[in-house]
Amino acid sequence: MEKRNYQKEMEAIISGFEGERKSLLLHACCAPCSSYVLEYLSQYFDITILFYNPNIHPAAEYEKRLGEVQRLIAAAFGQIKLLTLPYDAQEYYREVAGFENLGENSQRCYRCYAFRMRKAAELAVKYDYFTTTLSISPYKHAEWINELGARFEAEFGVKYLPADFKKKGGYQRSIELCKVYNIYRQNYCGCAFSKKEAEEKLKNC
Repeated sequence: MEKRNYQKEMEAIISGFEGERKSLLLHACCAPCSSYVLEYLSQYFDITILFYNPNIHPAAEYEKRLGEVQRLIAAAFGQIKLLTLPYDAQEYYREVAGFENLGENSQRCYRCYAFRMRKAAELAVKYDYFTTTLSISPYKHAEWINELGARFEAEFGVKYLPADFKKKGGYQRSIELCKVYNIYRQNYCGCAFSKKEAEEKLKNC
């Protein structure tokens, strides 16, 4: 079966706007991933960022990443709104209970994508669309992310914007923008398990 091209699907949806701006609730995991996505989507949408990431460990790292998103918005995207929810790491640990030791790109990660995207869909009833920045990472499964988006679209009756933001040089552009705005680029995905795995890889280098 031919793989779906989510980038083309997104472009087709946007072309149907015929210049009309739509509202978008954008789940954002961090400033590096947000940079290019905001640059691209702000041409077509009035964006509210949802920073909902109780997976991030430790709490100081969560605050650092949130601060970098706030700084990026202030420096380059002043018209974009930011919605944050209280940080409760136990929400994440409940979601991945029993999957902790499966490693990166496993069902542990799938469940992490799912509960954060579900929250975005729940809150998206006041917006024309919702989506997430997660697909910009070359380490994330765009197929999983977009399958979840379609599932939550049906479940909550909100429109999901399919995307694979790493396409067409999106990931590389995010690196460039991080240099322009001096954005902190973390060396692990976010959770305690990915932090430990990254540290073990460094030890073995």
